[in-house]
Amino acid sequence: MIAIGSDHGGFILKEAVKAYLVEQGHEVKDLGCYTHESVDYPVYGKAVGRAVASGECEKGIVICTTGIGISMAANKIKGVRCALCSDSYTARLTREHNDVNVLALGAGVTGPLLAMEIVDTFLNTEFSGAERHKRRVEMIEAD
Repeated sequence: MIAIGSDHGGFILKEAVKAYLVEQGHEVKDLGCYTHESVDYPVYGKAVGRAVASGECEKGIVICTTGIGISMAANKIKGVRCALCSDSYTARLTREHNDVNVLALGAGVTGPLLAMEIVDTFLNTEFSGAERHKRRVEMIEAD
């Protein structure tokens, strides 16, 4: 299952990504927001982070206007490795090298067609498992 969440600035793109994921056969847990009304992005970034860190969801996607604030919020949850990606290349490498489990998108930066390509790359790229990458992920996870 994929957790997804956004603030009001990411709401339209979240709805498009959610529909795309369902169309692709993924089960999606929408953790809000649910309208265009102004909300605080940390609430939704942390909610997605908790769903992923707890194991309830395998991966997560968070969206705000820039992707920066909501990714910072998601990364506050222990066990979350969230990366803001604005292209498929970084989405691929962050999965291969960092075993990222939450993707952040900026709705004001990334259009819907590119966003779907980034989402596909994020979901379909495996962690390389190379020893140097495992070591670095462990270093990220350590206090």
